[in-house]
Amino acid sequence: MTTQQGTRPSAAAKPVRWAADAVAAMREGARLRLDYSARSLWSVDRMIEEIRREGAPYAAVKVVLRGFGAYTGEVIVRQTGGEWWTTGGDHWIRTPDGRLWDPIEEAVRCYTGDGSLRLLCRDASSGGPYPRDGA
Repeated sequence: MTTQQGTRPSAAAKPVRWAADAVAAMREGARLRLDYSARSLWSVDRMIEEIRREGAPYAAVKVVLRGFGAYTGEVIVRQTGGEWWTTGGDHWIRTPDGRLWDPIEEAVRCYTGDGSLRLLCRDASSGGPYPRDGA
């Protein structure tokens, strides 16, 4: 995997790895090719919806959701020139306009039927509504 930036902040290390793991798992398991484009987030939202419909318990899909959230974060970073930030074990994206976005938490919201990774990316990329929870 290549990155658009030569040097990434250390906060990016874990989420970049989680995103790459999600891409590999989807390619091998679901035969779904994720290309780090905003358009690919339609497929990720649909995959989370399928998992939710199947009734998988949260504990069983927590790592998958983290990977999908990290993948979305990487899409946002590449679309906006943002960067990963971390504190206390949580990871966010800070876009150039100074706003913080929590794609990993948004993946959990998708799983509960109250979120969209595609729309989060759209908002972060276009200067849309401020992130939830006052972040």
